[in-house]
Order: sequence, then C-alpha cells, then structure tokens
Amino acid sequence: MSAESARAFRASPALVHFALAMGGFAIGTTEFATMSLLPFFSRGLGIDEPTAGHVISAYALGVVVGAPLLAVLSARMARRTLLLLLMAIFAVANGLSALAPSYQAMLVFRFLSGLPHGAYFGIAALVAASLVPQERRTQAVARVMLGLTTATLVGVPFANWIGQAFGWRWGFGIVAVVAAATVAALWLVAPHDRPEPGASPLKELGALRRGQVWLTLATGAIGFGGMFAVYTYLGSTLMDVTGVSAAAAPIVFVIFGLGTTVGTLVVPRFADRWLMPTAGALLIWSAISLALYTVSAGNIWTISAAVFAIGVGGALGTVLQTRLMDVAEEAQSLAAALNHSAFNFANALGPWLGGLAIAAGYGWTSTGWVGAALALGGLLFWALSLQHARTRARSQGELATAH
Repeated sequence: MSAESARAFRASPALVHFALAMGGFAIGTTEFATMSLLPFFSRGLGIDEPTAGHVISAYALGVVVGAPLLAVLSARMARRTLLLLLMAIFAVANGLSALAPSYQAMLVFRFLSGLPHGAYFGIAALVAASLVPQERRTQAVARVMLGLTTATLVGVPFANWIGQAFGWRWGFGIVAVVAAATVAALWLVAPHDRPEPGASPLKELGALRRGQVWLTLATGAIGFGGMFAVYTYLGSTLMDVTGVSAAAAPIVFVIFGLGTTVGTLVVPRFADRWLMPTAGALLIWSAISLALYTVSAGNIWTISAAVFAIGVGGALGTVLQTRLMDVAEEAQSLAAALNHSAFNFANALGPWLGGLAIAAGYGWTSTGWVGAALALGGLLFWALSLQHARTRARSQGELATAH
C-alpha cells in the first residue's frame, strides 16, 4: 500500500466510525455481562452475591470518577493518542479482572476498568462528529453508540455463554481481546490530529461555569433514570407478574436491545434537523412508554411491546451528546465525558428509587410509575434549558440592537 493510499485508508469516516464502535462494543459487553456473570465469579472468589455486587458498583464508580478526571488531565493530548491510551488501559484492566486472585483485587481491577469508559465515549463522539458535515453529527455519534447497543444483543449473551461454558474468567478475557483489537484498529484508521491550540485543564474546567452544560447533564441524569428503574427489575417482573419462565425471560431483554438499536439508528436523523425538539419528544415518549409498562406487565406480548418502546427512548443519550457539543464551547472534552457520568448517575438513581417503591409494597410494576416520573423530571430540566437558551438569545439580541 502506497503512502497516499494509506492516508486515504485512514481518512475513511466509515472505517473510523466502525473502529470507534468496536470500543463501544467492548465497553458495553463488560458493563452488562458483569451482571449476568455475578453468580459465577461470586462463587469463584468465595463471596456471597450481595458482596459480589460491589464489584459492579466499583466499575460504576470508576466511570463517574474517570470521565471528568481523564478529560481534564488529557486536555493537551491529541485525541487519537488519548483514544489509544484509554482503550489500552481498558484492555489491560479487563485482562487483570480475568486473572483476579481475590475479591479485593477484583474490586481494584473493575474500578480501573471503569476509568476510561466515559472519557472514551466522549472523545470518540467528538472524533466521529468531526469527520462528517455539521448536519450529520448526531448520526455520526449514533454510529459509535451502535457498538454499545450491539453489545446488549450479541456481546453480553456471548460473554455470558463463554463464562458459563469455560469459566467466568473467560467472560472478562474475551472483552480484553476485543479491546486490544480496538487499539489495533484505531492505530490503523484513526485520524492523526494535534491538540487544540491553547488547550489546558483550566479551559476544560470552564465547562462547569456554563448553565446550559449543567441543565443538559441534569436532563440525562434524571430523565434517563426511568429506563434503568425498569430494566433493573425487569427479570423479576417477568417471572413474578407476567408469569414467564426463567429461560424465556432473556428474550424480552433481547427485545429491549432491539429497541435501543432501532432508536439509535432512526432518532438521530430527526435530531440532526431538530435537536432540542427531538430530545423533548424522546422524554415524552419515555414517560408514556414507562407508564404503559405498568399496565402491560400481565401479558408477554404487551410487556414486550412496552419494553421495546422503552428501549427506543434510549436514543436520548446520543441526542444529549450532540447538545453538549453545542453548549460546551471550548470545553468539548470534559462536557462530552460528563455525559456518561450523568448516565451512570441515572443508573444508580433509577434502581434505587424503584427499589424503594418495591420495598414500600407497591409491587414490581411500580417501577414503571417511578420511571415515568423520572422521565417527566428530565423533561422539566429540558424545558428549563430551552427557556434559558431563549432568554439568553433575547438578551444578546437586545444588546446588539442597543449597540
């Protein structure tokens, strides 16, 4: 291959998007497969399942800490270099998880595995969007996020099967292999770039001074919690309310994955033309779908339809990622990474509130009402963001007129 053809090869947006999505696939697989492998590694490490659950929390804590920390500390680093470094850390940490000799070591390795998560998705979204015209940014981000949704359909079941057939350690080992392959793919195709002129940790921290950044993050942190409130207790609802067997329940989880995939493919086409209206419509869609989940749980067909609709609402993450690009100004990396910290906050808030409702005696289906309330809470922050933007635009217009 000549030098000229090699440059063209590396410049192909489709190839770059695919390589970036490979990383999303690896991250999504380990994030969700760990839950299904929990009974196996708890026995392997000689601990009970509630204690093993702390391993999942350690990963989530790594995401929340790592997203802003790495985005700020790497402000002067080229995005290509940062992507390679983040995925290399992820590969090594998952490899170490597969070799963990004790529960304490597993906690440390899962925390380290979570550190690159948010920063990787944030930087990957910025790189993906930079390769396409302005009016196709959300679709580019969606292609990266397809790796995550595909993981729920293919990666998680495969890692779970590998873990059951050959031992739980192989479930983490296969993720390390995919992550290493991602490093190789990114090294081949990711565009060479230079750090932004004048980039610095202080400039990245400037994102925290912008009200629109906080309002957008709050929209996701609250509004996305509804989906997790339902997803966490879906298996128990299917078996205790719908009456399906434990063997049939995974089919409904696949239907949820199909919903997220359809949403990720379809919704960005609207968001690229009407970004904020699409975000608001998704929150309303989610509120209705989550409310319908509560009254549809008695029948396998109706609950499957509701779960599919809830999955479609998962496209909110991609839409808000693009919104942060618009409002973060010069602090793109930190704002993009914080989006994933916000969604991990939602991943903690939704199940916690859903668990409170169940413990209070309202039943498994009460999680749908909790989820609908959270979606409406996200809609409130969306409305505040819209009003804030309009007020600011009006003030700037009046100032320009005065001058």
